[in-house]
Amino acid sequence: MGQDITIQTKDGNQMGGYLALPATGSGPAVVAIQEIFGVNKVMRDICDWLAGEGFVAISPDLFWRIEPGIQLTDQSEAEWARAFELFQAFDADKGVEDIQATIDHVRGLEACTGKVGATGYCLGGLLAYLTAARTDADCAVGYYGVGIEGKLAEKGDIKKPLILHIAKEDGFCNAEAQAAIHAGLDDHPHVTIHDYEGQDHAFARVGGEHYNAEAAAKANGRTLELFRSALK
Repeated sequence: MGQDITIQTKDGNQMGGYLALPATGSGPAVVAIQEIFGVNKVMRDICDWLAGEGFVAISPDLFWRIEPGIQLTDQSEAEWARAFELFQAFDADKGVEDIQATIDHVRGLEACTGKVGATGYCLGGLLAYLTAARTDADCAVGYYGVGIEGKLAEKGDIKKPLILHIAKEDGFCNAEAQAAIHAGLDDHPHVTIHDYEGQDHAFARVGGEHYNAEAAAKANGRTLELFRSALK
């Protein structure tokens, strides 16, 4: 359904990515922000799913400055080790700049109606929060973001709808971090937080160790509801 593409970055370089179009050929757009495994089958499948729901879906290769074209799985210790190396080397500030470049790119496509949202997972969950604070995206959704509690000072810059899906048993976002996120954002007029009791990190990653179809369907339904209202 989709195709590999290139996106021009703010500094004039070329970044890879994956683009999937809806059957109608046009629609509002969603930027799908990668986990620590790159623009792999999981992210491509998410783009294809979003395209099937009527959105122009695009996933930028945010690890391109470290190593272009990373496509890891979560199925081996060696791949996990490499994924964490990439995570440690990643510059989140540059990543958000690349997300803005992706937003600009997709807005310029004939297939895009002009509205652009974003959804991110794991590392991408943090980047979705930063996207809401730092870019001109029309809305954003973060799934089990890692490190949001350290970026709460930017909450005042969030002017468009943001949903955060939090796994209550998340090994990468403990109870203390979750409490800080709630304390900082529960009264924010543009932020909605959904907690998923009994769920661990990456409960929406199909094929992952903690995948839970029921919780994933609930979170994905809430995500689509926001996109359909904010991007129409």
